[in-house]
Amino acid sequence: MSYQLSAVVADVELLREQTADLDHAVLAALRQDFALLPITPQLVQELTGGLPDFATDEPRAERPFRLVLSPPLAEVLARWSRSGPVAYLEAEFAGGLGHQSAVVWLGGEVSWGPRYDAALDRPRTEWPINTALARLGAEPGAWIDPFAELGLHLERDTDGWLMHGRRGLSADYWDELAEEWELRQSGQHQQPHHPGPVGDWGIS
Repeated sequence: MSYQLSAVVADVELLREQTADLDHAVLAALRQDFALLPITPQLVQELTGGLPDFATDEPRAERPFRLVLSPPLAEVLARWSRSGPVAYLEAEFAGGLGHQSAVVWLGGEVSWGPRYDAALDRPRTEWPINTALARLGAEPGAWIDPFAELGLHLERDTDGWLMHGRRGLSADYWDELAEEWELRQSGQHQQPHHPGPVGDWGIS
């Protein structure tokens, strides 16, 4: 199963404030009061006045992102970070192979990264996305890592995150549906609760 991510993640109130006047910004709820902003060509054009540029070759350490973080786009994200840390996250996986990259801004400048990793042979806490989320303030929990703790496994691509945001879904939406189905199967028509996390929702 494939997985693709190109998004900004930050505190939900920070992103609400910074995107309130944007026509193409869709915020998707994550756990721990974070939100995910899917990056689309329309949003990049609205933020920068120009169409996005994409790398023609595969991402690597020297050029970690498929989306080119042009100076105008980087300046926007740096400006947002004056209100708190802001991360740009990218990942592509198919058949167990792929890469992930991340960078964090704080106080108007890059505070960490960018980092790229295609091997993911180090401890999970050192993977780029997990490290970036920790620098945003993500707290450890019962899930296997910050990626799963915040719920970044819930959608598989940008279209999924756009639907997630437009429908106003919570980060526990799919768990709630699963528990509701189980209750119906057992003949108990009760309000769904939040089940405890199970399984390995890592992206490897």
